[in-house]
Amino acid sequence: MKAIGMTINLVKQNGKEASEVRYYIVSKYLTGRRFAEAVRGHWGIENSLHWQLDVTFGEHQSRIRKGHADINFSLLRRTSLSLLKNNKTARVGVKNKRLKAGRNDKYLLEVLLGK
Repeated sequence: MKAIGMTINLVKQNGKEASEVRYYIVSKYLTGRRFAEAVRGHWGIENSLHWQLDVTFGEHQSRIRKGHADINFSLLRRTSLSLLKNNKTARVGVKNKRLKAGRNDKYLLEVLLGK
């Protein structure tokens, strides 16, 4: 470990201003600008993934909570999302690729085999 970084975000909660502090461990020393770019880049990727999972699979609407089912289904959704994104045969969005795979066994096989 080389350095620990910190960000402070001002937010409004129940009409009052509050601050959130987040700590990051980084493997090398970074300038303030480079550190901020790395943090924004991380959250950009993270937000994009969650948005895609929610749009494609309705993840936020899921009520699966029993045992390890929520974790197992999350892994299945992420794997499915990756397979659908990697498929280049259909020139449509990921949500439509998912719907097409549900209706067309040949296309589903293409997605699963990575063709």
